[in-house]
Order: sequence, then structure tokens, then C-alpha cells
Amino acid sequence: MERATTTVAANARARPLRLHDADPGPALEAAFLRIEREAMAGLPLLNPALRVQAVGFARWQGQWLGTLVTPWFLNLVLVPGQAEGWIPVAEGERRFLAFGAGDFAFLGGFEPEVGEFQACSLISPPGDFERHADAVECARVALELLHEPPAVQGTACGSARAAQGAEPPPPPATPARRVFMFGRAA
Repeated sequence: MERATTTVAANARARPLRLHDADPGPALEAAFLRIEREAMAGLPLLNPALRVQAVGFARWQGQWLGTLVTPWFLNLVLVPGQAEGWIPVAEGERRFLAFGAGDFAFLGGFEPEVGEFQACSLISPPGDFERHADAVECARVALELLHEPPAVQGTACGSARAAQGAEPPPPPATPARRVFMFGRAA
């Protein structure tokens, strides 16, 4: 069920704020399937192994947070679940949100099927995925790691090495300035 209230983001006209009482995944999927069909069809950056799928939406601070996999991106997405605590962001404007993993930039967006939302690009374009299931698993892992401090995170879309007790790889050796600039030692 959706409710509406009016908010105005900077540089945006007043629109009713669509509040989502239930998982906004189906509305996001409908919007981005339309975008795929109307605006993205045939573009070379699309990964043909992927399809539009909302993944893991759950309440976070009264709003809905999840990921969206498409043939052209993998994004974190924040959708309003309640007016209290929702901070409107104009389309294309940026807002930083703090999570255990750090601060992430979210851009304001609007699609008729969803209403206002905010998205943070994680992978764009997602050309390295050979299977849709791998992209979905990456989306799930990204959501899990989002709330963890950086010290327990592993590689992107991988396991949390530190949480499993494995030692992280040593940092790469920093070459001397002369080697870096001239390709040889003194």
C-alpha cells in the first residue's frame, strides 16, 4: 500500500511523496523494465546475461534499502517508507549516507512507477558478470557488507576475509621515487 504526502527537494517541483508500506521492489522492477525497453535497448554497454531484479529490500531507519540489478548497473537504492526521516533530494543532486562501511553518495531520482528514490552506483556497467545469479549474489553481499566496518570486509562481491580469520594480502610495495619516475634505480 502506498501513501502520499507533498515534499519539495531543492531544484525540483513539488510532487507528492509516495510512501511505500510494502517492499518497493516490484515498482522498481516495473520502472527499470520500462527504461530498459524504451531507452536502453540495443546499447552496447548492456550485459545480456543480466535482467532487472530488485534484491534484498528491507526497512532501514524507516525507509526501504536494497539493491537493484539491471543489465547496465548494480545500485544501492533507498525508497521512502515513511515521511519522518526522509530527506528529499532533487533528481541528479547528491546526498551522503553513513553506513558501517563508510559514507556513500546517493543521487536523487524519480520514476512514475516508484516516485522519488535515491540511488548509489556500485557497479556500472556490470560487464564482468557471466551469470545473473552472480550479480544477484554480489548485490546480496554488498548489502551485508554495507553495515559492517571496513576492517571486516573482504573484496567486492566476495567473502569477508577478516571475519573468517584469513589475513589480508600485504600492501603493494611502493617503488622509490626515482624508479617510479624513470623506471630504474639510482
